[in-house]
Amino acid sequence: MEPIKVSHPLLEHKLAILRDKKTGTKEFRELISEITLFLCYEAMKDAKTHEVEVETPLVKTKALMIDENNYVFAPIIRAGTGMIDGIVKMIPNAKIGHIGLYRDEETATPVRYYYKMPAGIENKEVIIIDPMLATGGSGMDAITLLKEDGVKKIKFLSIIAAPEGLKKLTEAHPDVQVYCAAIDERLNEVHYIVPGLGDAGDRIFGTK
Repeated sequence: MEPIKVSHPLLEHKLAILRDKKTGTKEFRELISEITLFLCYEAMKDAKTHEVEVETPLVKTKALMIDENNYVFAPIIRAGTGMIDGIVKMIPNAKIGHIGLYRDEETATPVRYYYKMPAGIENKEVIIIDPMLATGGSGMDAITLLKEDGVKKIKFLSIIAAPEGLKKLTEAHPDVQVYCAAIDERLNEVHYIVPGLGDAGDRIFGTK
């Protein structure tokens, strides 16, 4: 599937502030959460609804709802956890799994160290969240783990993606729809996205 780049003037505005090296930890976290709302909104456009009856202050009426329990959001630790706040604002009862992968600094390949999903994962739609899709290695590994668990429908949300990572991930998993807020120019020699925003995890957690 071709990646979907989510576009909106407010989103572009928030991305500009997010990229700025002068943006502090508190504001950076808030922007990650706000941008995640835009991505989640777009990714959930095909969500199935069912009819319910609600009582307004005036009358009883029919309304449409989704089954929040059908969705699992899986952040890739650690930067992906910074997007959870935006997700639960949209879907408070969504289940949250965790995928622990880190990048080997010498080879830039992902190393697995933690994987925990809710029960019945094979019957749910799983949406992987990670602010940066750089080489695509961690994303590919996360998708493979979920498929091994029997998950049939997977989506991937990323704030900023590199063309190299997008190509690698979509070729390896053509059935997974990727949503991103920006597709940047390239990866540099140490596999950072350019122009990017630096290390998302360090900026979210204030560790650099």
